[in-house]
Parts: sequence; C-alpha cells; structure tokens
Amino acid sequence: MMRAWQYTATRGGLENNLKLNASAPVPVPKDPSTQHVIQVLSVCLNPVDYKVAELIPSAMLPKRSTPGIDFVGKVATAARESRLVKGDTVFGIAALSPLAGGALADYVVVPMEGAAKLPPGVEPIDAATLGVAGLSAYQAIVPYVKAGDKIFINGGSGGVGIFSIQIAKNLGCYVITSCSTANINLCRTLGADEVIDYKKGSVLEMLRKCGDFNHIVDNVGNDFQLYWQAHTYSGPSAKFVGVAGGPSLRHLAFATATRLWPGFLGGGRRQFVSFLAQPKLHHLQQMGTWMAEGKIKAIIDSKFPFDKALDAFRRLKTERARGKIVINVAAANS
Repeated sequence: MMRAWQYTATRGGLENNLKLNASAPVPVPKDPSTQHVIQVLSVCLNPVDYKVAELIPSAMLPKRSTPGIDFVGKVATAARESRLVKGDTVFGIAALSPLAGGALADYVVVPMEGAAKLPPGVEPIDAATLGVAGLSAYQAIVPYVKAGDKIFINGGSGGVGIFSIQIAKNLGCYVITSCSTANINLCRTLGADEVIDYKKGSVLEMLRKCGDFNHIVDNVGNDFQLYWQAHTYSGPSAKFVGVAGGPSLRHLAFATATRLWPGFLGGGRRQFVSFLAQPKLHHLQQMGTWMAEGKIKAIIDSKFPFDKALDAFRRLKTERARGKIVINVAAANS
C-alpha cells in the first residue's frame, strides 16, 4: 500500500476535492518491458494538472484519479528493456494524462521515454522542474531556430518561460521577452537581451518597434492579436508557437480560426504551430546535461511537504508564481 492524493470530482476546484488516501494500491505496469515503477521523491506542479480536470463533469472523470506529471524519484522496478537499474535516480514525465498523471503519490508507473537518469551534480529537486515546462520550452524552440536568430518569448517569468529564455540563449539566439515590472530582473538574470514590461504599454506596439523576429513563442495565450498581427513584427518565414492556451471555448475558437481563416481574408499571415509537449528521452537527457553544465538552472518559487499539497495547488492557481512549485513526497525531502 502507499499514500496518494486522489479525487473523484472537481466542483469548487481540484484543491477542494483532493483527498489523501493512505492505503492506495501500489500501481502495477501494464507492460513491464517498457514501463518502470518509480518511488517518487518530489513532484512539480503545472497548470495542466488542474485546468483540464476542472472542465470535465465528475461523471466523466476516471475513478480516484491522482494528479501530477513532473517527478523526480528512484527506480523501484526497472522496465525489462531499459538500461536503468533499481536505485537509479531519474526525472521526467510520469504520463501526459492531465486527469491522472499519477505522480502525486509514493509510487508511479512511468514509460521508458519519460524517465531520464539524473546526471551527477544535479540536485534532484531541480530536475523535478524539467518535465512539462522544460520539454515545452525545448520543443517549442529547438526545432525552429539557429544561432543568431531573433526570438520573442511572451511570458518569460513563468514555468515555461524561465526555461525558454535559457534554452534560446544556449542556442545563440537574441532573446526579447515580456513580463511584469516585478520580474524584469529575473528575466535579465536568465539571459534575456531585452525585456518588455507589459504593464507599461502595448506589447504589440513595442514588438513592432523591435521588428523582424525569426521565431515567436507564446507562453501566455491571453492576447490573440499577437498572432493575428505577427506579420507586422516578424519575417515571412517566422512561426508562431502557441505553448499556452487552456481547454476553454475561447481558446478552442482561436485555434480553429488559425487553421481555417486564410491570411488573404484577414486571418493570420504567419504559420501557427499548436503545441503539446511530448515525452522524448533524448530531450530530457539534453536538458539534464545542460543543467549539470550550469547552462540552465531551475527557478523554484516555493516548496511544500506532501501533506500540504492542497496549499501548493492554491499557490499555483494564483498565477503569480515566479518559477516552479514543488511538492516533496518522500519524508527525507520535506
């Protein structure tokens, strides 16, 4: 048996429905050849851990779901086809299900692609932050840019933004990002060449003055004009990658319009890339290497013990966190 935070409904907010089950069954891999059983040390929260679940009627939710996707932990049972062995410390993504990632528990089943061995010199709690946010930043930037490119990152101080800035700088890009006044110094510390304070004027107008961007990453998703007007501040081959965007009707309508409304009729004139991070072992390994080399670092807003997981979700839902929110699951980490 194990401890696990579980829910069967989300009315009134996920944090008001999660219950700590002290006698939950330890999960068993469906495919022992390709799935590990991991003893969880720490979990890092992401907005997807609650946003999707809160939109689904309780009757449609999986029975006794356990949230949590990002993790760091130790291999309890290694997948038969893996080179990992029992006791190895690993980090990554437990599952992509926003309803039942499963990591907010003592043990979780993780596919081979979702678990990378922790490099020497990296603190486990720092590696816990690299899952969804790190993969989102990596996959939204690395395939699209080269050294010398000029990139705009909308939302540089959030969970994805902190890695977006660092990854873009590692690749030799000139980085312009946006954030609030309070987070300007943080973004500069992470390597941003220029920072736009969205509280002091129109981000779109300031982008037009900067002009000629090669790539655009939107980690916020609250100003659709940044896409519709992207042709006024970017080159013709630039792509607009929408990392943010919740499962709301407003965002669904926007995503549909980007595909169906042609540019010559007033629609977007830059390619819109809709985005969902995918578990890629070599991407996790690369980020772990960068972290070991000091080329990227974790920014942790706050840490919570396992029994205070509800407070961690409340902090996440303020949308004011500067960096990542971590829940320490194992007693030694609390």
